[in-house]
Amino acid sequence: MVLADVLILISAGLVAGTVNAMAGGGTFFTFSGLTMAGLPPVAASATSAAILTPSNLASVAAYLPEIRRHGRRYAPLAAASAAGGVLGALLLLVTPASAFKSLVPWFLGFATILFAAGPRLNRAVDRLAAAPGSTNRRRAGIAMQFVVSIYGGYFGAGMGIIMLAALSLAEGDDYHFVNAAKNLCALLIQAGALIPLIVAGIISWWPHFVIAAGAAAIGGWLGVGLARRIPLSVIRATVVVAGAMLTLHFALRA
Repeated sequence: MVLADVLILISAGLVAGTVNAMAGGGTFFTFSGLTMAGLPPVAASATSAAILTPSNLASVAAYLPEIRRHGRRYAPLAAASAAGGVLGALLLLVTPASAFKSLVPWFLGFATILFAAGPRLNRAVDRLAAAPGSTNRRRAGIAMQFVVSIYGGYFGAGMGIIMLAALSLAEGDDYHFVNAAKNLCALLIQAGALIPLIVAGIISWWPHFVIAAGAAAIGGWLGVGLARRIPLSVIRATVVVAGAMLTLHFALRA
């Protein structure tokens, strides 16, 4: 690995950790950085999950007051997230490498559209939660979180914005409560996914430690503070532009 690769990976980890803590979208940057450093797509997706785990751990630590205060409310969401992460990783392991490579631009494009449509998606969720007969909305939110977790264990780009919608449906519109839940669930999705990925031996640990030793974790910690200061619309616009460029890049390479 040359110095340029190390710099790419550190930069990708720092940006990914920061945006993941604020609104999601870190996989855009870690996955792309790893493929630029020479990893094949399936290994890059698996390694990306490992890289973002310390970042999410740092974000969860920063949100500990909220998590301690509402711990029991998080339990069903936590179980759904861990189980979905394991299932998603198992699906990744049985997907042929050539098929996964052809799917990458579609995943990235889907995630980019989700980020662009995020405010409308959340407003639709708010209307659903407020509608008559929505007493089972928490169950629906937990079920939605399980489905999102399968996707997160498989690839994960854009899962943050879908999780915000699922968690808002399940728990209401307290942003910091929901964002704390999002970071906790993201940690459990990736921790669950790591079990079969580690057993399968497809994670590239050298790039993982290059980034996770500091950059992604630092970014995850800083992102919580920045989430309280920078408008979410600014972060969303930045991720959408980056996602569109990366989608085009991988579409041309597919």
